Amino acid sequence: MKEWRRWLPAVCFIAALGLCIYGAATGQAEDVLRKAIRICMECIGLG
Repeated sequence: MKEWRRWLPAVCFIAALGLCIYGAATGQAEDVLRKAIRICMECIGLG
C-alpha cells in the first residue's frame, strides 16, 4: 500500500513537466505572460 507513495512525487513531477512542455509548444506561455503583466500593472495602479 505504501509503495505508491514513493512513486507519487515522481509521477506528479513528470505530469507537470509534460503539461508545461505542451503549453509552451502550443503558445500558451505567451498568453499567460501577457495576463500576468496586465494583472501586475493593475495591482500597481499603472493600468
